[in-house]
Amino acid sequence: MSEHIHIMRSKFELEYNLNCSPKVLFSRLSTPEGLGEWFADQVNVDGDLFTFFWNSSESKAKLSAMKENKMVRFEWIGMENEESNFFEFRINLEELTNELALIITDFAEAEEKEDSIYLWDSQINDLKRALGI
Repeated sequence: MSEHIHIMRSKFELEYNLNCSPKVLFSRLSTPEGLGEWFADQVNVDGDLFTFFWNSSESKAKLSAMKENKMVRFEWIGMENEESNFFEFRINLEELTNELALIITDFAEAEEKEDSIYLWDSQINDLKRALGI
């Protein structure tokens, strides 16, 4: 890959309102069992190294940050030197209304951004099914 491609990956954030408790959602974002219900076909974990399986492909990511019931960040292995090497889940609980939002931070090349958003939308539908909402 040329340096040119790396620079083209731009950050985007998606927000999804989910009618569930932070604790219930957090387990779906931070455990291999929970992530296997909606994010990937299968997830294996070895320490803080997660391996995600989709169809015939697999990707490895390191759990690099976690705040209980608040946030989880994974850094893709093999992209350590790039700023766009991670994806992150944040749980935002609006205190007044008690509405919960899942905020996803990810990166995509300009021509792949639409596909990435579509994929997240699809995965969040799977997550809602897993949560029964």
